Amino acid sequence: QVQLVESGGGLVQAGGSLRLSCAASGRTSSSWTIGWFRQAPGKEREFVGGITRSGSSTYYADSVKGRFTISRDDAKNTVYLQMNSVKPEDAAVYYCAARWANNVVLATALYDYWGQGTQVTVSS
Repeated sequence: QVQLVESGGGLVQAGGSLRLSCAASGRTSSSWTIGWFRQAPGKEREFVGGITRSGSSTYYADSVKGRFTISRDDAKNTVYLQMNSVKPEDAAVYYCAARWANNVVLATALYDYWGQGTQVTVSS
């Protein structure tokens, strides 16, 4: 099993930057593909991006492509979501999730473990 804890959320001004972290414990993060998702009030949880457990591939939703970057530091068992040029529509609770297979998928049901989420608020 793996436990995931997100951190780094908070208030950011539109156009600013924020870096979220997803720290894994239990089985090391290097064994898991990590996906980032977000959920705004009244909306379904949506895929933001992900990184394969090998770290060789990253994928992004069109809405964040070119603005967000996912990376991993396996020595720290941590995956990062760097958010740049943040927009008001990026405001949501952000979750990281883990799956065993070495491919990133969009479906929430295909992830085995989830963190508790971290709130991102954007001021315009």
